[in-house]
Amino acid sequence: MIDRRAAVIFLAASLSAAAPALALDRTFDTEEMKIRVETVAQGLEHPWALAFLPDGNMLVTERPGFLRIVTPDGKVGDAIYGVPEVDARGQGGLLDVALDPDFAENRLIYLSYAEKGEGDRNGTAVVRGHLTESMSPQLRDVEVIFRQQPKEASTLHFGSRLVFDRDGHLFIALGERSKANLRTQAQDLNSHLGKVVRIFPDGSVPEDNPFVNEDGALPEIWSYGHRNQQGAALHPETGILWTHEHGPRGGDEVNIPEAGKNYGWPVVSYGVNYDLTPVGSGKSAAPGMVGPIHYWKPSIGPSGMAFYTGDAIPEWKGNLFVGGLARPGLYRLTLDGDKVTGEESLLEDLGLRIRDVRQGPGGALYLLADSPDGEILRVVKAE
Repeated sequence: MIDRRAAVIFLAASLSAAAPALALDRTFDTEEMKIRVETVAQGLEHPWALAFLPDGNMLVTERPGFLRIVTPDGKVGDAIYGVPEVDARGQGGLLDVALDPDFAENRLIYLSYAEKGEGDRNGTAVVRGHLTESMSPQLRDVEVIFRQQPKEASTLHFGSRLVFDRDGHLFIALGERSKANLRTQAQDLNSHLGKVVRIFPDGSVPEDNPFVNEDGALPEIWSYGHRNQQGAALHPETGILWTHEHGPRGGDEVNIPEAGKNYGWPVVSYGVNYDLTPVGSGKSAAPGMVGPIHYWKPSIGPSGMAFYTGDAIPEWKGNLFVGGLARPGLYRLTLDGDKVTGEESLLEDLGLRIRDVRQGPGGALYLLADSPDGEILRVVKAE
């Protein structure tokens, strides 16, 4: 009997092909200079995350549950066998991808995804596996290293982004599953909902995590009181984690999550509920709760996050870039230390939902455009 999932992967693989001719090749004026935006690859089904391999190829996740390698010239590879089964309902599916800090030696990659539970319940999980070196790479020795607890009946707000710090810890930025009867768990230390968690690559817990010795608290928790975190990156100078999260109606936030700190959701917010009622206390700040370093009102629906450190676009060096879903586009934030000093919205007239933002090996910015026929875009300085 043919394995059903293998058959689905085979069908998806058989439909992939080399990227067609460039669909987009345009220049745009920015505050600093002209930029050129071009399509690298097309035909990706709701691409969610991108990671660069040492050889310059790209690993790309597609939300329905497929992981592919895309070459620098845009050839989209077959679906890689060995990816875990995902719950692709609503906002769920295959989400982020990250390379192990020692990938060149161990070939380990990490995937976050919506994992099925009993009945309608599900939750964000993270696996790691060995990416084989072959003409048809596979993911082998796959093991779950983290499961968000508890699993709940929701198809919303899974998060999630994966970031390694310089000491080899893995940060996982999570969502609080959205529903009114679930979101209050963002304040509960016996739940992973609405948290940043910090673990070792094998899933074990660092002894210096802030709640390791607190009765009733889950030891993986690093910070709490978050909503739906879909962006995370290390500051290139300090090595400190930055994240951003969706607000409700207004109130998207950029945060610098510190150990043991409470970031307020759903007690305080700069936004309001979708029915225009106040969030929690109706206030934007409260004692004992840390406010964002930047917020958007109205919402942009932030997703993806990258500090620009390259020399290819020197005018943007040190800037922070965030993709927009609700207000499609790319958002450039200028910084002075941990303060946001300015903002520029880019590429809004393209109308493309930007799901992920990454800096490429040559210093170009790479964007994932989220749609049923999604694209990889490359942003360079116009000659």
